[in-house]
Amino acid sequence: MSSAQEKLLQHVVLFEFKASAKPEDIKKIENAFSALSTTIKEIKKFEWGTNNSPENLNQGFTHCFIVSFASEKDRDIYLPHPEHKKFVSLAGPFFEKVLVVDYWQQQ
Repeated sequence: MSSAQEKLLQHVVLFEFKASAKPEDIKKIENAFSALSTTIKEIKKFEWGTNNSPENLNQGFTHCFIVSFASEKDRDIYLPHPEHKKFVSLAGPFFEKVLVVDYWQQQ
């Protein structure tokens, strides 16, 4: 990262889905989480993907989402935001486990 680029607060979210979650349920959750980046202006960058590591160390977590913010204040607006809460209500019943780690980008 060049010094001209701003450091972002990375909000990393990992999901392990319940065995009962159907592919169409998972797709609905992927789409709903992705849509937050268009409805919550504090989100500066959004990316996600599914695990493909050959190490077999993912402990059941299959999905990784990274939501980037310019400040802790922006993250603190996002967490209780009505659209985020709506997503959590939709997706929560399908999760076995959720892991969240936040960090400031380092060079």
